[in-house]
Amino acid sequence: MNEEFGAVIPAFNEAGHIDGVIRGVAGQIPASNILVIDDGSSDGTVTEAGGTGVEVVRNPVNLGKGATLLKGFGLMAEKPGIEAVFTLDADGQHAPGEMPAFIAAYREGRADIVIGSRMADITGMPALRRFTNRLTSAVISLRAGVRIDDSQSGYRLLRLSMMEKLDLVTRNFDLESEILIKAARLGAIIVSVPISTIYGKEKSKINPLVDSWRFLKLVIRSFLW
Repeated sequence: MNEEFGAVIPAFNEAGHIDGVIRGVAGQIPASNILVIDDGSSDGTVTEAGGTGVEVVRNPVNLGKGATLLKGFGLMAEKPGIEAVFTLDADGQHAPGEMPAFIAAYREGRADIVIGSRMADITGMPALRRFTNRLTSAVISLRAGVRIDDSQSGYRLLRLSMMEKLDLVTRNFDLESEILIKAARLGAIIVSVPISTIYGKEKSKINPLVDSWRFLKLVIRSFLW
C-alpha cells in the first residue's frame, strides 16, 4: 500500500457518488490517508462519506472548491509520513483505478505536480468543454511558461513540500490554475498522465459566467506576480 500518499476529496452535494469514489481510492492508498472535505452540502453527502470510515471534515457553509482544497492541504500537512496528496472530484468523473499511473510518474520523474489529462481521448467530452479546456490550457501554459495539456483537470498529485512554498490567494475553481502558474514559476516539475474522460449525469458546479470572470481576473493578476 502506498502509505506516503494521501487524498483530499472536496465534496458538495455528491450523495450517490461519493461512496464509490472513496472506496475506489481506499483500494490504492490507506483509508487513514483519505480526507473528505464537505463544502456545506445539503444532501446526504456527509452521512454517505462517513459510512466508509474515512475522516470527514465539514465546512459550516459553502466556501468554494479552492478554500476547501486549501483546508485539506493544511490538514494533510499535519499527518506524519505523507509526502504527496491526490486531489480528485467526488462525482465519479475521476477513476481511482488510474492512481498508479500518477504515482509512477511522480516517482520516475521526481515531479512536483502530476496532472491527469483528458485530452488524449476527447471522444466523450462535450464540445463546449473541449473548447474551453483547450483555450484555458493554452492561456495557463503561456502564463506558467510550461506546457500544460489539461489545466482544468482536478485530478492531480501534488508534493506537499512544494505546496507549502506557494502564496495562494484565490478560493474558488481558479485556485487550480493559480497553483499551476505559481508552482511553475518557482521551478516545479509539472508532468501529465492520460486519464479517462468520464461524463455521466452529474451536474457541473462551475458557474460559466462567474467562474470565467474569476479566471480572467486571475490571468490579469498573474502579470503582477
